[in-house]
Amino acid sequence: MSVRQSPSLVELFRATPAKSALLILGPLALAVGQLTNSYVNGVSPLVSSSFAVVMIGFAVIATRHHATEHRLRQLEAELRR
Repeated sequence: MSVRQSPSLVELFRATPAKSALLILGPLALAVGQLTNSYVNGVSPLVSSSFAVVMIGFAVIATRHHATEHRLRQLEAELRR
């Protein structure tokens, strides 16, 4: 039984570009947008930085889940052969 590492981000983007972009770039864009918005409007940095940390955490967890789904699809395809 071979042990393989999880797929790289490039491999995920090649396999499913739209889903990968939504799961990786979407939350990061929201975090940057919220930080910029709070700076421009004078909102407490604690609120915006907390939101940014949560969104980055979501992006990490969602990307890991997406990588696991991709790897599972690959394994199932290998079994069918």
